[in-house]
Amino acid sequence: MKENKSYWLRQVPGIPDDCFHRGKVPMTKEEVRVVTLAKGKLFPEAIVYDIGAGTGSLSIEAALLAYEGQVWAFERKPEAVELIKKNRDFFQVDNLHILAQEAPAGLADLPEADVIFLGGSGGRLGEILEFCLLKLKPQGRIVVNAITNETLQRTLDFSQAQDLAYEVVTVAVTRMEKIGSYHMWKGLNPVQIITLTRK
Repeated sequence: MKENKSYWLRQVPGIPDDCFHRGKVPMTKEEVRVVTLAKGKLFPEAIVYDIGAGTGSLSIEAALLAYEGQVWAFERKPEAVELIKKNRDFFQVDNLHILAQEAPAGLADLPEADVIFLGGSGGRLGEILEFCLLKLKPQGRIVVNAITNETLQRTLDFSQAQDLAYEVVTVAVTRMEKIGSYHMWKGLNPVQIITLTRK
């Protein structure tokens, strides 16, 4: 697999899943990643947080798209932090910074964000959303990926309490796999992608 940064800049958004170091850590799959990035409306100078970064697949693509900006990946699990480091080195993204801690710790010291991706909250969703809103620039966007109805509902409750505009889409991906001489469809977990913006 090519390791030249200029090559990967031509591949985003939508770097294939098998290009990333993965281990047993959950990863935002390619098709979900593409829609998530689209909802973030990234631009070259963007300041981005990725909270609950997992393997860092979303952080990597965000850093490639925001190549003149900065991306901070928050991840509390040591094995995931090591994978993010490996992926950062492999894709040669020097504008990606890793914070090995649980949000919202560490957010206060960062510059205001244009885009905040939230993929994991460790049970502290409300607290993290409140802190993220304080750190968000005017016209900034918070993009939450939810795999449970509870996360979806809590995010919607927060958006209404804070009088935020919101949009929700569900991405349900089914991939064809070859099994012997046959081809079968395998469904991935559907993901609700919630985008929050100030009115």
